[in-house]
Amino acid sequence: MDSNAQSPDLPRALPAELEKCVEFHGHLCPGLTYGFLIARKAAELLALDRASDEEVVAVSENDSCAIDALQVLLGTTSGKGNLTVNNIGKNVFTVYSRKSAKAFRFSRTGYYDYSGPDREEFDHLEAAFVAGTATHAQRHRQEQLKSLDLIAKPFDQVFHTTEVDIPAPPFAPMSPSTPCANCSEMTMRSRMVQTADDQLLCLPCARAR
Repeated sequence: MDSNAQSPDLPRALPAELEKCVEFHGHLCPGLTYGFLIARKAAELLALDRASDEEVVAVSENDSCAIDALQVLLGTTSGKGNLTVNNIGKNVFTVYSRKSAKAFRFSRTGYYDYSGPDREEFDHLEAAFVAGTATHAQRHRQEQLKSLDLIAKPFDQVFHTTEVDIPAPPFAPMSPSTPCANCSEMTMRSRMVQTADDQLLCLPCARAR
């Protein structure tokens, strides 16, 4: 489905890869744009193709919209187990390539400053947003202006980039499922609790005892 068909007012100046992210995420916003910028820079620095399995690993220190862009462009997904979310609220992301055994850490560069062509409009919208009086349309417009401005900025004005030496992340654990002895629901065996009488319980049932 064409993302512009979902959002008729989506700016036409968007890179095609960002449009793919918007289609998946549902709307254009600064958080998604941050993820797009990181994915594009990580792919450049690490010579990455989109991961079909776990050859690329991403670690996010927040649970923001940026994660969706990493999933779309880098193929680092929760389902494959090559996306880890350590949500401590930091605007920091690390991308690791198993092929090169290299990783880069990307961290936001302090407070955002709009430098686009619509400064007066943006300042008005930002003031309404901060005051909590912005309408849905105003918030939508503010997000579009900020996203377009972020795309236009040099990457190092938005993120600090550091090559980091980290151990190879473990592969996603594989374990058979077995029914819980109490509720009978199929549960990953490695996540179950074995009781003193050798019954296997899922965590909710074990905690309820």
